[in-house]
Amino acid sequence: MATIKIKQVKSRIGAPADQKATLLALGLHKISQVVEKEDTPSIRGMVRKVHHLVTIID
Repeated sequence: MATIKIKQVKSRIGAPADQKATLLALGLHKISQVVEKEDTPSIRGMVRKVHHLVTIID
């Protein structure tokens, strides 16, 4: 299955607790950290929830 690369571009300081938990579930702990995940609807939903803190890398 295809994968996507997700990069954290903004700090989670000041974000609501559920968004912080979503970043942890994605495996993101620091700014500029990149993780590679399976491209599934659940991962896409998590990215959509924190879209202002992350970006998708080609």
